[in-house]
Amino acid sequence: MDPRLSVVGARLAGAARIIGVTGGKGGIGKSCVASALALALARGGRKAGLLDLDLTGPTDHVILGAAAGFPQEVHGVEPPLCSGVRFMSVTCFSGERPVPLRGADVTNALLEILAITRWGELDALIIDMPPGLGDAAMDCVRLIPRAEYLVVANASRVVQETVRRNLRLLTELKVPVRGVVENMGRGGSDEVRRLAAEHGAPFLGSLPFDETLEETIGSAERLARTPFFAAVRALGDALLA
Repeated sequence: MDPRLSVVGARLAGAARIIGVTGGKGGIGKSCVASALALALARGGRKAGLLDLDLTGPTDHVILGAAAGFPQEVHGVEPPLCSGVRFMSVTCFSGERPVPLRGADVTNALLEILAITRWGELDALIIDMPPGLGDAAMDCVRLIPRAEYLVVANASRVVQETVRRNLRLLTELKVPVRGVVENMGRGGSDEVRRLAAEHGAPFLGSLPFDETLEETIGSAERLARTPFFAAVRALGDALLA
């Protein structure tokens, strides 16, 4: 048995809540939601961590403007603070180099990050989940059994079909779905609400389509002044209530 398996639980033990942000498809703003959620919790006085487990296309560091560089290492790796958020990503080790992983290498990389990262005491650890329903996502569910899931969807029929499959899988795996949130909402649409009800999951509201959001990429300060962030902050309060 891989000795790292016995370490992962201890590394995550200090996190009171572990929330995986998922959606089953790339391009729906999952990383923006995860990054803004961790930042909102930190701005609200909570000890928050953000773990970007999208190994092949990590972007949380871009969204928050996280500084590059290898994190401090003493009996494990201490996640550096980024705008008040403890942050860890494969980019802390790979920089901007691509990380093409296949098969067992995916599991090994996830396990290594989980085993070496010293989170300490957190009110919430937000995990930006790998997109899709492949090996990486399934490994996360297996390796982080305490995680509860926030599912991101939007009004697109294509997105809803992939989210529907994601919800079915999470239900079959008997993992807790904390709720479904609509991203890039434009008002007047009930499709995501119906999708959540179809799977017995709470509908946690709509995050507005925000034309100014792209201009804030790379600056946590500018992100925190957007209508999108205000809605995410309310979502965070509801999740941790």
